[in-house]
Amino acid sequence: MQLETLPEKEATEVGSYFVANYPPFSVWSPEHKPAILDVLDRAPRPDTPLGLYLHIPFCRKRCKFCYFRVYTDKNADEIETYLSALSKEIELYSHREGFGGRQFEFVYFGGGTPSYLSNAQLERLIERINQHWTWSAAREVTFECEPGTLKESKLQTIKKIGVTRLSLGVEHFDDEILVANGRAHRSPEIVRAYNWAREVGFPQINIDLIAGMLGETDDKWKYAVQRAIELDPDSVTIYQMEVPFNTGIAREAREHGGVSTVASWAQKRAWVDYAFNQFQAAGYVVSSGYTLVKPARHAGFVYRDSLWHGADLVGTGVASFGHFQGVHYQNFDKWEQYVESLEAGELPIHRALPVTDHQLLIRQMILQLKTGGIDAGYFRKKFGEEILTVFREGFDSLLEEGFATIDGDKVNLTRGGLLRVDSLLPRFFEPQFRNIRYT
Repeated sequence: MQLETLPEKEATEVGSYFVANYPPFSVWSPEHKPAILDVLDRAPRPDTPLGLYLHIPFCRKRCKFCYFRVYTDKNADEIETYLSALSKEIELYSHREGFGGRQFEFVYFGGGTPSYLSNAQLERLIERINQHWTWSAAREVTFECEPGTLKESKLQTIKKIGVTRLSLGVEHFDDEILVANGRAHRSPEIVRAYNWAREVGFPQINIDLIAGMLGETDDKWKYAVQRAIELDPDSVTIYQMEVPFNTGIAREAREHGGVSTVASWAQKRAWVDYAFNQFQAAGYVVSSGYTLVKPARHAGFVYRDSLWHGADLVGTGVASFGHFQGVHYQNFDKWEQYVESLEAGELPIHRALPVTDHQLLIRQMILQLKTGGIDAGYFRKKFGEEILTVFREGFDSLLEEGFATIDGDKVNLTRGGLLRVDSLLPRFFEPQFRNIRYT
């Protein structure tokens, strides 16, 4: 199959974003902090799953496209200080009445680079957490890794702490592209780490790719897709390169008149479409606008599907965000404030936002649309609203533009709609949240 090089239209502008929540983060505020502290001590809503996110903010290098809170300059003592604070935060949550007797359905170690931690650091962190809370009942425990930080012994430690799903941040297999985008690892480390992970025996292994990295070409992308298929992971996640304001790429673009050198959205969609077709030919099934799975070997994404259907999430670590009983919240995004709060025995929550039932409906609807399809019956049963009527204007526009089909209660995005899904979602936002800064 030939790839078409498309004209530079629909440019990837500085500020492009991935929709991860609703209402937008920019309207969360410190004035609403009392709301989250209040609901932490209320009895949980019946049958609401609970998840735990742990932010490990350390990296060997900061990638040019990274927009997360990460640190590349912390020594062993500072890392120990952070891990002590993180375990203290989880202890504080475990004593709140809203968590009494609840078990985690899913756990997610994200970053940064969780695999940056040494075996000893990881074991000490888990030992401290287990004094107050365990995830022995979790259906899924995910751990993000950078290939160059892995050894076979570390993978054995990661599996020993209960990890069921390993996610390797491969991004690309071309060393020139990895260098140009500031990645710390190189292609030989990818294969070595992947083979070790298979030998250790993780139930699920995912690899990440990014379409449209600096220096991408048709030939290089075809090579990356082929190498990924040859590895035969249980699932693959393919992102389209964004340019949020706080990335190195964005800073370089602002210095050159606001023009980004990242490929256009049209080009990136063409590359992801090519990858989807190649993976499908190899037996994979499209699971969302970013993911494909080998159905016989993949039990689903518990973290994603639980969150997108309204689970509570305890977000721990600097700058992490969570959701509990109808209130969004985010921690302090500065190291000093985060650590000082916990040393004082206080939760490090910085800002929050109570949300209405209608906003919770919108949140679940737009996030579930990212899987490529939703069922109006689900929202009728859970929220008592007819989404095809309430949001008629938005759904009609998807139909008119060829981005969706509707059959009874079923709304399904076309491939064209799925590949640009994040850009379609704001049409379902409430009017006051459209055309504002997202973060």
